[in-house]
Amino acid sequence: MTDQTFDSPDAPRGCPVAHGSADLVRLYGDEAATDPRGIYERLRKEHGSVAPVLLEGDIPAWLVLGYRDSRRVLDNPRQFARDAHFWRDMREGRVAENSPLVPMLAWRPDCVSQDGEAHRRLRGAVSDGLQAAVDRGIRRHATHFANKQIDTFANLGRADLVADFADLLPMLVVARILGLAEAEGRRLVESCAQVMKGGEDAVMHDGVIREIFGELAERRRTEPGSDLATNLLEHHAGLDHDEVVMHLRAILIAAHVTTNLLARVLELVLTDASRLSGLISGQLNISAVMEEAMWNSPPLAVLPGRFAASDVELGGHRIEEGDLLVLGLAPGNVDPEIRPDPSVSVHGNQAHLAFGSGPHECPGQSIGMSIIEVGVDILLHRLPGLRLAVPPEELTTTSSTWTSPLDSLPVEFEV
Repeated sequence: MTDQTFDSPDAPRGCPVAHGSADLVRLYGDEAATDPRGIYERLRKEHGSVAPVLLEGDIPAWLVLGYRDSRRVLDNPRQFARDAHFWRDMREGRVAENSPLVPMLAWRPDCVSQDGEAHRRLRGAVSDGLQAAVDRGIRRHATHFANKQIDTFANLGRADLVADFADLLPMLVVARILGLAEAEGRRLVESCAQVMKGGEDAVMHDGVIREIFGELAERRRTEPGSDLATNLLEHHAGLDHDEVVMHLRAILIAAHVTTNLLARVLELVLTDASRLSGLISGQLNISAVMEEAMWNSPPLAVLPGRFAASDVELGGHRIEEGDLLVLGLAPGNVDPEIRPDPSVSVHGNQAHLAFGSGPHECPGQSIGMSIIEVGVDILLHRLPGLRLAVPPEELTTTSSTWTSPLDSLPVEFEV
């Protein structure tokens, strides 16, 4: 079907047929897993800065590909709400309760899912809790867990820096500041990964996360600690049990996303000898490498989601009230309208979309960057002669709708 059919004012609202579902590109499945960038660019050529797509279960959505359009959506919650109560397909029963979209898009009692005063109240509690965690010393925890992970392979002369390091470090640090024991943090690594991956087990793994944080919240009511769970419970905003649990969950999911960024930073370092030597010698700051990764391989490739609060035009398309929009952070960052030559350095330019924008911009970004800075520094100085164990072209990625994580990063070093 053509764009005209997709935009037809006579089409039934919310009906997948109205969106030309037989001809729409799926942001899941084999092609999306292996060539998401190819899909983004094909959609940009065919539809412009906003394109109709299908998510898991063939649920229709608009993928925002343009940088400026993404900014417009992110900065205008009155037009493009985060509250999934607006989502027509959910409201009218087309999204199954066990759909992998539920953990990513359904309404929850957290600041991520709300706008206006409700959002401000809850985000204030989260921001205060995160600041208290920073004051207690994020870098101390990052140093402890970085060294502990490196200890597991330092005498082997080889490692997979994704599975053995990047997948674990941000998760263990954030689990600790939330109030979890290390064993619980390690258990949740897989559950968070499965939620982001999607598929039939996503809802079950989301339940595991909620259960563990539910138990933590109950413990902290009677046994307060120096952790974020206690901060949320005692905050003057008066969060209830479900609000505390959902915010602990949201912060841990964000930590999992940070694992992707850490892996991409390590990839950049290990595939460029000048970067590696510059970091080891102190002539290059790790923040410059993080900046490059956030522009070219953002940890969240597609941000879920926004819902049209009323009929509106975006990128030349008519978006109807209740339509779902997902934000293409990865394609937005390489939008030819703002980066006609992607090879030009982005050093010093922090206008990327990696942390979102507007009132829902990631409140914990400085924590994630601190963890990466500490982790990379310790890794480089503890593993002499660190180098890739495979040619760079053999490194692979397996994408989901939302992320494009590096599969592995095999390395060798001297012992």
